[in-house]
Amino acid sequence: MIGGELTRPTCSRANCREAATWRIEWSNPKIHTDGRTKTWLACDEHVEYLNGFLTSRSFPVAVTAMDDAD
Repeated sequence: MIGGELTRPTCSRANCREAATWRIEWSNPKIHTDGRTKTWLACDEHVEYLNGFLTSRSFPVAVTAMDDAD
């Protein structure tokens, strides 16, 4: 961190500051009717937790590995 800013993508799980290695694209069909998606980032430890949180609510979810281009 430099001056309070993160210098690399980090996990979206609360209080986690690990480097993100996964990208989770999701939407809530009840409010995202225009095709909009949201993106959460996840580290290896939290990707299953975050994916499970979203899929348990029947949200459409796509999980992809981040690469150096992200």
